[in-house]
Amino acid sequence: MWLSDSQKIGVGLTAFGLFFMMMGVMLLFDGGLMAIGNVLFLCGITAIIGPKSTFVFFTRKEKLRGTICFLGGILLVVIKYPFFGFMVEIFGFLNLFGDFFPVVFGFLKRLPVIGPILSHPALARFQERVAPECK
Repeated sequence: MWLSDSQKIGVGLTAFGLFFMMMGVMLLFDGGLMAIGNVLFLCGITAIIGPKSTFVFFTRKEKLRGTICFLGGILLVVIKYPFFGFMVEIFGFLNLFGDFFPVVFGFLKRLPVIGPILSHPALARFQERVAPECK
């Protein structure tokens, strides 16, 4: 499967968004970095799957609780409550994207360097708890 140019840009935006979020958390919940990370992440997801699919994904009835928590967490980060916003956002993120963990672990297990690391018994037990259908 080949990615279009806009999808490649989306992957980069999503990666930079996650990087800025991680840096914001590492720098003791810096609200500015976390807000930039959130904006980049949302723009990246939109560029990867398209605006209409993004809207449909975030407004599905079974994902409504995750969407409210994720967007509410972003709002809390923007209005200068980064720690609480991050906690609410993580809960929403797990509710929204938790179904993708088996796919991600399956992909990572096929990579040359990361695959053997994920096959370590300690990590395999963790992986069975997070994504039981990906053995």
